[in-house]
Formats: sequence, structure tokens, C-alpha cells
Amino acid sequence: MRREPVEEARRWLEQAGEDLRWARHLVEAGGFYLSCFLAQQVAEKAIKAFLYAQGESLVLGHSVDALAERAALYNKEIQDKRSSWAVLDGYYIPTRYPNGLPDSIPARVYNKKIAGDAVALAADAVQTVAVLTGIVVSQLNEGKEE
Repeated sequence: MRREPVEEARRWLEQAGEDLRWARHLVEAGGFYLSCFLAQQVAEKAIKAFLYAQGESLVLGHSVDALAERAALYNKEIQDKRSSWAVLDGYYIPTRYPNGLPDSIPARVYNKKIAGDAVALAADAVQTVAVLTGIVVSQLNEGKEE
């Protein structure tokens, strides 16, 4: 049975919020490469939530940039943020596989600043989608320093 668009969007955005909480935790715990990958996943899920909320029935793909391009057809604010969020696509492969980085491994390359910046971009994607869809994400401010 197919879910209502807003219900499917809520599921995707809720998972993005949960993943965001863990991405923040990994930054603090020193799992920088993992938090970068998870940040990409967070933004991907948030944008998919937005597309589901618009009534799309099947949202495929993993590129934050490509998904944001599609979402921008519905909302200009996403177009304005697209190029910033697209940076996260650079964390999809090299954060996971040694052959994605010449002469090193992901665990040695990424640092706290890079991970923190990635998580901030992911949080912006979740926040933006939450505002545009009216879906509340309880994990959004968790772990954030005030």
C-alpha cells in the first residue's frame, strides 16, 4: 500500500534527523571520515523527503546535487542552497574506500573541521526541508552547541 506523500516524507526526514544525530556524535568521537559520509546520507535523505512531500512516488539516486536540482523545480530556496550542499557528494565514495584516495585511507585524511563543515551542511539541508514541508524533526538541534 502506498503511503500519503507527507507520511513518506516524514519517514525520510525522521531518518535523516536520526542520522544527523549520529553524524554529530561521530565528529565528537573522532570518526571524521564516517561523519562525512553520514552527512552526505543525511542531505540525500532530507532532499528525498522534500521530493516525496511534493507527491513524487519514486525517488531514486544518491547525488545530493542531482536530487537538489530536481527539488529546485519545486522551490527556489533549494536552488539557492544547491551548490553548497553539492559539496557533500564528494564524501559519498572516498570516505568509505581506500582506493578512492591515492596513497592513504579515509581514516587518515578527514579531520574535525572537514567533518564539522559537512555535518553543518547536512543540518542545513534537514532544517530547510523541515521548514519547507512543515515536518518537525526532533533531532535537529540535538548535540548542537548554543
